[in-house]
Amino acid sequence: MSPHKTLERSSDKTARLEARITKQQKALFLRAAQLTGRSLTAFVVASAQETASRTLREHDTLMLSTLDRKAFVEALLHPPLPAPRLRKAVVRYRERRPRRGNGR
Repeated sequence: MSPHKTLERSSDKTARLEARITKQQKALFLRAAQLTGRSLTAFVVASAQETASRTLREHDTLMLSTLDRKAFVEALLHPPLPAPRLRKAVVRYRERRPRRGNGR
């Protein structure tokens, strides 16, 4: 199920959320709720949840991209030394592979 859909049943809901809105906002929300076949409360909660999920996803994507970019550049500028097991594996590979005539 997608993150913006709720798995909670009505009996599981214990927290309340209240907001003061203008008459114009209420009319807008009510009209949209009616068009989607939802109650005003269901429409507002679903819309808020979808927007919150999208906002968090966008933030996390940007944050991870920045961190990943920094880690990548750091690895390029200061590469770690190969571990002893990797160095041994390279030696075994070079001993086993067939030699090519072009010097590779």
